[in-house]
Amino acid sequence: MEVSLARVDYLQVGVTAQKTMRLLPASGRRATQKVVVGDQDGVITCFGIKKGEPVTVFKTLPGPKIARLELGGALNTPQEKIFVATGSEVRGFTKRGKQFLSFETNLTEDIKAMHISGADLFLCASYIYNHYCDCKDKHYYLSRDKINDVLCLPVDKVNCITPVLACQDRVLRVLQGSDLLHEIEVPGPPTVLALNNGDGGNSGEEIVYGTSDGKLGLIQITGSASVPKWEIENEKKRGGILCIDSFDILRDGVKELLVGRDDGVLEIYSFESADDPVLRYDYVLSESISSIQGGCVGKDGYDEVLACTYSGWLTGLTTELGYREGGAGEELKLSQEMQSKISSLRNEVEHLQMKVLGEREKYQQSSQSSSAVSSSDVPVDLLDVDKNSAVVSFSNCDSDPNGNCLLATYRCQANTTRLELKIRSIEGRYGTLQAYVTPRIQPKTCQVYQYQIKPLSLHQRTHSIDQDRPMNTLMLKGQFSFAEIHSWVVFCLPEVPERTPPGDSVTFYFQNTFLGTQLESTYRIGEGCFKSDNISTISILKDVLSKEATKRKINLNISFDINEESVRHTLKLIHPKLEYQQLLAKKVHLIDALRGMHFNYPGDSLLEELQVQEGNVDFLVPEYRSILKEADQLLEEYKKQPAHLERLYGMITDLFIDKFKFRGTNVKSKVPLLLELLDGCEQDRLIAFFEAAA
Repeated sequence: MEVSLARVDYLQVGVTAQKTMRLLPASGRRATQKVVVGDQDGVITCFGIKKGEPVTVFKTLPGPKIARLELGGALNTPQEKIFVATGSEVRGFTKRGKQFLSFETNLTEDIKAMHISGADLFLCASYIYNHYCDCKDKHYYLSRDKINDVLCLPVDKVNCITPVLACQDRVLRVLQGSDLLHEIEVPGPPTVLALNNGDGGNSGEEIVYGTSDGKLGLIQITGSASVPKWEIENEKKRGGILCIDSFDILRDGVKELLVGRDDGVLEIYSFESADDPVLRYDYVLSESISSIQGGCVGKDGYDEVLACTYSGWLTGLTTELGYREGGAGEELKLSQEMQSKISSLRNEVEHLQMKVLGEREKYQQSSQSSSAVSSSDVPVDLLDVDKNSAVVSFSNCDSDPNGNCLLATYRCQANTTRLELKIRSIEGRYGTLQAYVTPRIQPKTCQVYQYQIKPLSLHQRTHSIDQDRPMNTLMLKGQFSFAEIHSWVVFCLPEVPERTPPGDSVTFYFQNTFLGTQLESTYRIGEGCFKSDNISTISILKDVLSKEATKRKINLNISFDINEESVRHTLKLIHPKLEYQQLLAKKVHLIDALRGMHFNYPGDSLLEELQVQEGNVDFLVPEYRSILKEADQLLEEYKKQPAHLERLYGMITDLFIDKFKFRGTNVKSKVPLLLELLDGCEQDRLIAFFEAAA
């Protein structure tokens, strides 16, 4: 069946956090369900829909921010009791709004994640997991990295309590009591967990996870092991996944997978076979989707997907206009209802238009548009993002070395609620990127956000590395604590937990997302060892760690072991990218020449004239015909990669300088020769230049 859904905006509450909206169980088959949602104002709102309009069932008074909202009840009974996590407290309400529970936990931090199964309550702060049974503390676990979500496998199916933690270090941790049973590696930092099919599948052991980099996967957890079932890559480069649900929106007897992302994309995946799910439908909202549920909300008999956005909008994608069942009488009834809705909406629109006209004059006295200003004391490239409608302009920066390296202004269009920026940094250059956001409100205000650009900003955590690669080693020894060297690693590398890990030592693995080189970091009290197949990585670490130790007046004993073969290895990783970018640049310049104009300004050209005369472009050699055929794709790719070739030149130059720096030789005078050689250079000649420069 083809998916055909119509959008309905029900109402707006306050700003919402992740997983704070649920649908209460229906009183009958395909009857309408009540919606319950908690917001950052601390208000719990429960409402239903009657004659197309929201009707409030109950609404609580404002209070502390609501971080999570879950439904609970006795096992194998309708889950219609409402539980919310606020600060370190858990409160319970009946479906009529009467409070029956106020449980102050012993957590010293605010609750970030919550799951309820019968009398068992599972709570997580940033690093701490607690299990309570009938509000009595039973189990405790301290995680090595931040906990993003928690759930428990269904007890009625697996016959034991099996909590699962989604942790920031790309690991799902399966617990047994207070002990770690085993760890499951996933391809990205997991942000949300959900039971497959809503009940863990036939075995009750299947978990669906979503990651902050937009990947989706299914894992079966069995005893002391795990079995990956499927994994969906984020090929369209969409946002991270914030919420997941299972619901049969297609009415084919198999529940579809509903996914909400932080860039506002709502997706529906179907299972057409026993293999991977297939994307059947997607819809783009204007802001992050914090919660998603499938059910029946607007009208009896018509299923829909209900989404709650960051700003608190409850929006449904309903099948009411998509499916047509019954005879002509039902069609007529539906038509009359829709006419009534349209008439009501028209009246509302007219009222809003009059209100807008009255406010427009006041607004025009202030800024004509909301804007965001980005400034950075470290050189970065701002990359184009297709979703953005904002107009960007760049300003000249101070010549002062300590001043800005970037100053850009994004002028947003009306009704912009989300602006996505992508940057590319240079490893070894670190500092702060600041964003000044001016919202379209009165009186005028500005919010400042700071983002740290780290020395090894292009690295990301990975689970393992190739130990057979030629590795360079940097050794540090000195009178420093475990916490001090950990803080230095946090300063240098992304995706490292701020809290010092438990134990006497720790090992982290990283991969460079651009080149594919790797880094192993192992350290303890008074000692640190860093290994990488890229000399430049070791050089950056040596410089930054030395500077950080000097700030704290700590003497370091630094030693290193350089593997000459690693230089050849790194050049072999860089060279294919270099060749590709050089070829891309050459093709773009050929397009320019063939069209007889600059590619940014389309118009008539000599080629078009020849094409008219000849009837086609067969007179061109096959290479040129291929370039013209792919011209739009080539130009688009070239546009999305500003200064890509220059960055590769810079990496090779840094590698050349760093290689000889460890020998105590300054070869900066030979850099111009290297740059001349790079233009159209073969790999063997490049390697030979590095080896002959000694």
